[in-house]
Amino acid sequence: MKLRIAFFLLALASPLQAEVAIQEVTSPKGIKAWLVEDHGIPFTSLSLDFKGGTSLDAAGKRGAVNLMAALIEEGSGDLDAQGFAAARDALAADFSFSSGEDSVSVSARFLSENRDQAMALLHQALVNPLFDQTSIERVREQVLSGLRSDLKDPSAIAANLERARSFGDHPYGSDGSGTVDSVTALTRDDILAAHQGALALDRVTVGAAGDITAAELGQLVDALVEGLPVTGAPQPVDVVAQQKGGITVQDFPGPQSVVLFGQGGIGFDDPDYYAASVLNEIIGGGRFTARLMTEVREKRGLTYGIGTALANYDHAVLLSGQFQASNDKVAEAISVIRAQWALIAAEGVSQQELDDAKTYMTGAYPLRFDGNRRIANILVGMQTLGLSSDYPKTRNARIEAVTLADVKRVAAKLLQPQDLHFTVVGQPTGVVSE
Repeated sequence: MKLRIAFFLLALASPLQAEVAIQEVTSPKGIKAWLVEDHGIPFTSLSLDFKGGTSLDAAGKRGAVNLMAALIEEGSGDLDAQGFAAARDALAADFSFSSGEDSVSVSARFLSENRDQAMALLHQALVNPLFDQTSIERVREQVLSGLRSDLKDPSAIAANLERARSFGDHPYGSDGSGTVDSVTALTRDDILAAHQGALALDRVTVGAAGDITAAELGQLVDALVEGLPVTGAPQPVDVVAQQKGGITVQDFPGPQSVVLFGQGGIGFDDPDYYAASVLNEIIGGGRFTARLMTEVREKRGLTYGIGTALANYDHAVLLSGQFQASNDKVAEAISVIRAQWALIAAEGVSQQELDDAKTYMTGAYPLRFDGNRRIANILVGMQTLGLSSDYPKTRNARIEAVTLADVKRVAAKLLQPQDLHFTVVGQPTGVVSE
């Protein structure tokens, strides 16, 4: 699923270091930002998310937001792509721009001594991107090359099939990068429209970490986004993932099959979310001792790895998983997963599984939060999910409070074996579409 959600949900397994203090900042013009101030090293990391992302593509213009985001650093104002890169490098600054299903993300790192110049350059890129035809054609061809490659990639094929099955004609139901035909047809006017629709003041979230004060950050943010539209394109509606169990097989020659599986999920604002997150860790989290790793890999040798995740989009929720297996082992692996889904739904999990999962989820943080860039990204993710700034101090207690009875109750409610669907791309032995 999308990288921002995947990263942040992973980060939820660990709190920020206890000594990190999050400041809630309001700029003079009213823009909200969160800051972790640290003057130990003279640089700052800054993250901005513009809510909406590729879901804002206009009808018939699939891939416009993705192409636009890829073009932002290809020149601005009177600087062409090479001139912009040279100006950025001369300041020892680092900018990146990306798009996902729910956001256009901007990341920046800059030295304190070059802060004003670096932010002036970034402001120019955000507000006045060049979008010259030469750069459009060059970046378009890069996107098209990736899309053509995806047509031959079983993992990409499986992901596209699963999107379409789960979400139909909702924006989540297709690849935000577009198709070969849709991207080929995009014009400069389409890219300009995508820029105006996606990068607007009514949808920006800001996180910063490093050598900057709250007052300085407020002034910086106002200057950085000055000139962007006040409002952007309308956000898409919420959608419920298609909940119809079964198997879809797409023929693809090769010795292995790629398998995606899933069902409806649970929202982050649900009171049972923390119990569900512990349940997911037990079923298919990041440990080799997770239930599916034990049953599918360790006991039976059916796959090298298998995992599950609670995916929280802005407008949909899923509980999904994936694995790859030799064609002759796919049928048994699917049977084992279905059996475990039903068993856990009916009986819950053991006290040992619960204790081990909670120990892992509350203890792994030193490996996850080791730099200003990660912290800035996490600050944005927390705001996007509607968390309070004291979440890092309270999160472990919420996990510790989950009981065996909670997990059993949530498993019975969340896990729906009849809704579990498998999308298989390959030539699995004895497996056909249901």
